[in-house]
Amino acid sequence: MEREETVDDIVAKLEKVKHPVRDNIYYYCYQGFWVNEFHLKGIKSFQTQFVAREDDIVLASCPKSGTTWLKSLVFAIVKRNSIKNDSHLFTSSNPHDLIPFDMNEKFMSIIENMKPRLMATHIPYPSLPISIINYSNSKIVYICRNPLDLFVSDWYFNHKVLFGDDLGHEPSHLEEYFDMFCKGIHVFGPFWDHILGYWKASLEIPHKILFLKYEDLKKDNIFFIRKIADFLGFPFSVEEENQRVPQEIEKWCSFEHLRNLEVNKIGKRPSGASNSSFFRKGEIGDWANCLTPQMAELIKTLIIVTKDFGFMIFVLKGMISFQTQFVARDDDILLASCPKSGTT
Repeated sequence: MEREETVDDIVAKLEKVKHPVRDNIYYYCYQGFWVNEFHLKGIKSFQTQFVAREDDIVLASCPKSGTTWLKSLVFAIVKRNSIKNDSHLFTSSNPHDLIPFDMNEKFMSIIENMKPRLMATHIPYPSLPISIINYSNSKIVYICRNPLDLFVSDWYFNHKVLFGDDLGHEPSHLEEYFDMFCKGIHVFGPFWDHILGYWKASLEIPHKILFLKYEDLKKDNIFFIRKIADFLGFPFSVEEENQRVPQEIEKWCSFEHLRNLEVNKIGKRPSGASNSSFFRKGEIGDWANCLTPQMAELIKTLIIVTKDFGFMIFVLKGMISFQTQFVARDDDILLASCPKSGTT
């Protein structure tokens, strides 16, 4: 009988890159994206053992893209009647306990009795369990964020995970982290592949995948609370609108309210991160306080952005159209380059 491949077997075959700060930590390239070794067991289990149900709700994101906020919003929308009867349900748990990640050791036991089952993942779209992709009625809500802010948030978060919250100084090794980020070597990166994978899928199956931008939610939270509710099949009734339930959910899930809950000031996650580390600033444009203009320009060349740093959807549509519709001729001549490499 052939022995089942273990995580150690998988790790031994993978390309690895040393962490920019800790010599004993490595990033491993698994199915085209980068992970830490402790992620692999949960990912492999999720990919091979998870069986989706038609009413499952999956929240997907690249790390530090607004995941915590999205979890609180979706939980509040779907479970609003329960929260109304018992607000303790929402205020006594960290959002990551309310909607568990697929890598959580207790993942299956946590979601088993949920109806609908609410779960979260950082796994890129092509590597999701096939049953999630194939079940027509399960829903995926994806959130992305301006990569400049994503990087800065990730840099701060990594610092807290590695060194704790009480060092009394700003994180270090910015240049080393930045260099790896621009190469796509960060947890669940490259970010451009992650975003584009879900964006393309959302165009192909819009009834199944709702693609959101963090910046849009910040600008018009009520509009997107309603949009998420409609997409998930939990629309607000006329009575709920009259009672201003969407506005109540906005208050429940506001950054200040979540950050000031006692449960989010204490305790730690299995990764070692403190609950408080998920509530640093939540601002748009904070990257300007950390990155040089040259750094910002380099990231902008990796994924084309508009003047307000929202993703240029028409550019992505053009890329997708070229990939799926272009038919080459024998005498075609193609010039290829990375941006700012002498293309002109």
